[in-house]
Amino acid sequence: MRLSHFWQRMGEQFGETYAESLARDYVIEELGSRTVRQALDDGVDAKEVWRAVCRTFDLPANVH
Repeated sequence: MRLSHFWQRMGEQFGETYAESLARDYVIEELGSRTVRQALDDGVDAKEVWRAVCRTFDLPANVH
């Protein structure tokens, strides 16, 4: 998954403003107790981060 596609999905699911806030501030245990931004900056694949977001926020399977 391209990073641009990841951010598009984040915006669609959470709204542009909240998506950025969530990515910066919300720690996801599945990502090694990192935020979305930290995980992406550390080189975690965007698809893996997206799947962790989906599981954490109980998003429907069809948004994968």
